[in-house]
Amino acid sequence: MTDRHTDPHKDLHSEHGALRGEHPGRAADPVIKVVDLAWLEFAKPDLDRAEAFARDFGFAVVERTPDVLRLRGALPGTACLVIRKGTGNGFVGPAFQAADAADLTRLARALDAEVADLEGGGRHVTAYTPSGLRVQVVHGAPHHPGLELQRPLAYNTGGLLTRINETQRPARAPALVERLGHVVLSSTVFRRDLDWFLDHLGLIVSDFLYLDGQRGRGPTMAFIRCDRGSEPADHHTLAMHLGPVTGYVHSAYQVADLDALAAGGEYLKDRGYVRSWGIGRHIQGSQIFDYWRDPDRLLLEHFTDGDRFDSALEPGWAAMSASGLAQWGPPATADFLGNRPSPALLRDAVAALRADNEIDLPRLLALAKAMGS
Repeated sequence: MTDRHTDPHKDLHSEHGALRGEHPGRAADPVIKVVDLAWLEFAKPDLDRAEAFARDFGFAVVERTPDVLRLRGALPGTACLVIRKGTGNGFVGPAFQAADAADLTRLARALDAEVADLEGGGRHVTAYTPSGLRVQVVHGAPHHPGLELQRPLAYNTGGLLTRINETQRPARAPALVERLGHVVLSSTVFRRDLDWFLDHLGLIVSDFLYLDGQRGRGPTMAFIRCDRGSEPADHHTLAMHLGPVTGYVHSAYQVADLDALAAGGEYLKDRGYVRSWGIGRHIQGSQIFDYWRDPDRLLLEHFTDGDRFDSALEPGWAAMSASGLAQWGPPATADFLGNRPSPALLRDAVAALRADNEIDLPRLLALAKAMGS
C-alpha cells in the first residue's frame, strides 16, 4: 500500500493510523466489493416542485408518473435519483452497484436476507445498518445510454494557448449533471455503521477525521471509496460522520468544469434558490464545490475536479473542524454545518445523550466546538 508520508501535502495528514493501532480503514475479508453508487431514493410530497428544481439543477428526467420521478445524469448508467410521492420529505436510502449477480447471492446469505426483483428490471438485496439506515445493493438495473455532454471550456494558461481568436461566454444555464458522485450520512453509531459498510460492501477509507483532543477514542468521520483494485475510484462514494441524528446530510453531482458549476449557480440564484455554501475547493477529495438547498431544504452539491484513488493508498488522518473543510472559498456557513441554534437541534442533542449510541457529553461538546472552529 502507498503511505501518504510521500505526499507533498503530508502536513494535511498525520501518520498512518495502522502504525498506531488505530482503525485500518478496510476489512480484511469483506463479503463483497461494490463498485459504485447506483442511486439515492427520497420521498417528497410535491413531485411537480421536485421536478422543477431537478431540471434547474441540471438533471434529465427518465420517468415521471403521478407517483415517481426518476432522474439521471448525462453519462451512461442507471437513474441516479428516485423520488417517490409521500406524505413526508425524507431520505429513504442509497443503492450500491454490485460487481455481478453472484455478489447478491453472497451478500444475501451473509445477511440472512433475500435476493428480490427490482422494479423495472434487475435484482437487489435490501439490508439495514446498525443505526437502521436502509441500504440496497443492486445488479442488472436498467442502464441508459449517454446524453450529449456539456463541453468543458478550453483555457489559456501561462504559455499554453488553447484558444485563439475565440471568446469565453458560458451561458447562465443549468449545470448539466453528469453523474451521482457521493452521499454524506450522519450516524449516532458511527463506528458500528462504518464497520458494517467495510465488512459487508468492501468499501475502504480514504481519510479519517477525529475530534481534537479525543483521537484516542477513534475517528468520528470517514471519507470512504469503492475498492476497485488498480482502477482509480472517487475519493469518496460515501462519507459518514458521528452526529446526534442518523440520516441524510447531502449528496453530490459531477458537472463539467468550474465555469459550468459557477454559471449553473448563477442560474439557480436567478431562479430564487438558496445557496448553502460555496464556491470553494475541499481538502479531503479536492473537489470544487457549490452547495444548494432544494425547495424542501434538502442539500445538494455541484462538484467538479475530484480526486481519484486506487486501492493502494492508505487512509489520511486529520482533526475535524469547519475551517478544515476547504482549501479556499468562503467560510463554511451555519446553514451548511447544521449548527444553527434551534429547538429541534436541542431536542436531537438531548435525545442522543439519553439513547444507547456513541454520543456522550464530551463528544457532543467536541463536535459543537469542531463545527464552530
